[in-house]
Amino acid sequence: MSNTKVERVKTGIEGFDELCGGGLLKNRSYLVSGTSGAGKTIFATQFLINGAMTYNEPGIFIATEERPSHIRENMVAFGWDIEDLENENMIAIVDASSAKIGLPSEEKFVDVRPFDTRSLIDNIITIQEEIDARRAVVDSTTAIGFQIMDPSKIRIELLKIATTLEVLGLTSVLTCEIVDDSHISRFGVENFVTDGTILLYFKRSENVRVRSLEIYKMRGTNHSTKLHPFDITPTGIVVHSQEEVYSML
Repeated sequence: MSNTKVERVKTGIEGFDELCGGGLLKNRSYLVSGTSGAGKTIFATQFLINGAMTYNEPGIFIATEERPSHIRENMVAFGWDIEDLENENMIAIVDASSAKIGLPSEEKFVDVRPFDTRSLIDNIITIQEEIDARRAVVDSTTAIGFQIMDPSKIRIELLKIATTLEVLGLTSVLTCEIVDDSHISRFGVENFVTDGTILLYFKRSENVRVRSLEIYKMRGTNHSTKLHPFDITPTGIVVHSQEEVYSML
């Protein structure tokens, strides 16, 4: 398959883009799945930060689980000053978590309670027009799923969100927390509404845990079908694209 006719969006995550022909396909959505602690939020945020700082592409972060203040604090550890980027209109955060747990929010963009796809989409449209966003993150789809519970309805609502992001010209990463590595999504439907699925593993091997990444699915492009080790460094995720993981105990 030729990759010369498609537009790419570089994640900027060291070692990752070369695993999928030079980056993600523009205006597509991708699911990043993994167990707790696998690095999903770091991967998604790094994609957004690199877009803003390296490629001059503003981004939207839709926070459905963590409060935005916690996200800002956690990402400072990697040298990422999200607040500065917000002040420069390079990143906007939608607080879609505070109201759901009954807490007030002082954020500029706040989603309402209970979960409402129309409200969230309206927020996304408003922000896209305001900052000319090109990238988006939904962290996580799991929280949205627990608000709905019915898998068929979850699929419809996530499809509405993913389609809206695509129509608005946003290349998007949606995270998904799984209970164990025998599944690729929490509710069994999330991977069907996205164009690609990236699995992050954090498995125990003897007395240590080993991190690895697998591109499970990526429509419209060639990609590696192997497991590649990665590290979470003081500057973010680094994928060792020239190395392979041969067995995961």
